Amino acid sequence: MFRKILSSSFIVSAAFLLTMCGEADNPQAEMNQFVSIFDNNQFNAGFNPVDMLQTADGGYVVLAEEKVTDTTEIPNIYLLKADKYGNFVKELELGDTLINPVGKLSLINDKLYFFCMVSVVKANGKDARLASVDVNLDGFKTTNVSGITYPAAASLALSGNQFVLLSYNIDDKVSVISTVTTEGAVTASKSYTVGEGDNSEEPILNHFLRTGTQFPFDVGQLAGGIYYFNGFWNYTFSLVFTDLNPDNKEPVGYVNGYNDKGGFSALVPLSASKYAAARFNFGNNYFLPNLSLAATEKKNADQLGGLTLLELIDNTKVKILRATLNGKNVLIYGADTQTRQIGLYFYNEADGAFIGSRYLGFSNPFQIGSLIATEDGGVAVCGITYLAGRFPRICIFKLSKEEVASNVK
Repeated sequence: MFRKILSSSFIVSAAFLLTMCGEADNPQAEMNQFVSIFDNNQFNAGFNPVDMLQTADGGYVVLAEEKVTDTTEIPNIYLLKADKYGNFVKELELGDTLINPVGKLSLINDKLYFFCMVSVVKANGKDARLASVDVNLDGFKTTNVSGITYPAAASLALSGNQFVLLSYNIDDKVSVISTVTTEGAVTASKSYTVGEGDNSEEPILNHFLRTGTQFPFDVGQLAGGIYYFNGFWNYTFSLVFTDLNPDNKEPVGYVNGYNDKGGFSALVPLSASKYAAARFNFGNNYFLPNLSLAATEKKNADQLGGLTLLELIDNTKVKILRATLNGKNVLIYGADTQTRQIGLYFYNEADGAFIGSRYLGFSNPFQIGSLIATEDGGVAVCGITYLAGRFPRICIFKLSKEEVASNVK
């Protein structure tokens, strides 16, 4: 049964300023740089941030999962609102009927959108829902996305007024890429087989049940009517390019991983045929900040090479952000290190040359959840920290424009 927790006793914001003592009472400094950890007086509750964005008032909204040990089998959906100083403003817990929130968290006309699904355990469902709420976490509602089950990833289409969605139809054993309006209407859809037999769907189901590997599913749109998804196709975790034309049965192009042990862990299009990317392969991690890849290519991921960082944990989650710092177009990679810090790695977008690195975290273990640019030219990183080494809590690092630019010479 869902636990109702009073907000006044539930959240504490601890701000640790990354500034000199003389700036401690400077509101502008507090807004530009802070670290906030949001504690929880329920020891059996843990949180896993999915995505974060900044709102027009300078504050932040975090989309997360909430797992209550011995109460919820699969994590519930949780939303957190913080102000521009990193102070707690509001929380929204959505019960145990809706589960599996997937990024990206999108903002359209002052309304936040994300996809989720009906709990198989609690509601005998699996259907996808498009959830919406205003920037103050009021007016929450969901809309059924007809015919879509098990949403895995979403992003805004290039038009900015509809979504591109990756989902799974477990019954038909297919990956499905769709375009969906803000009213939840599916305007186009195309499916690709994940392979026959129970073995093909086992890693996918374990992902949704949170009992196995959590895959870096992704989906998006390129110019010229080309779409892509990072997910399962033909028994393999693959990057698949498609035109959504139902008459074209085969992908436009693809990059195959290795079964469920290898593939892309992050991908950001920079142009029609250039990407900032990262991949994993049997625990190893590779950064590819200057990847040339045509949508019509057909190859294997291990042909792409990449930069290896031994300090990263096996199969780390990777987030990539484009930024302009000191007049340079820069790529910022965020990942988890062996020392349980969040590593930020800076590369020149023009040629992929390494520029510098920075590490976030102190005393407790930290893990990355989301990496975004802020309206003041800085960067915000949302993640998990483990208080007393045991309790997963949401944290936000805010770095000023000057602080981030200091890593770029």
